[in-house]
Amino acid sequence: MDRHCATRRLRRLSQGSVVRLPKLHPHMLRHTFVTTMLDAGVDLRDVQIAARHADPRTTMRYDRARTNLDRHPNYILAAYMASAT
Repeated sequence: MDRHCATRRLRRLSQGSVVRLPKLHPHMLRHTFVTTMLDAGVDLRDVQIAARHADPRTTMRYDRARTNLDRHPNYILAAYMASAT
């Protein structure tokens, strides 16, 4: 299935829906796939491989929670060091 076939199929499914949906396209599914994995805490490298991104910076663009301090590397390191004492 190529992206054109996926687009046609999504549009056909949305036309049959009772709920009004925005114009669907295959990248919306890809975006949902990547952001859901990142929100679930899957390692960035694993998400990058699953999404077939050559560069981790591409995957990082999807990470909405990167401003969450609980996931910030410095916070994790500080919490680890504090628990060791």
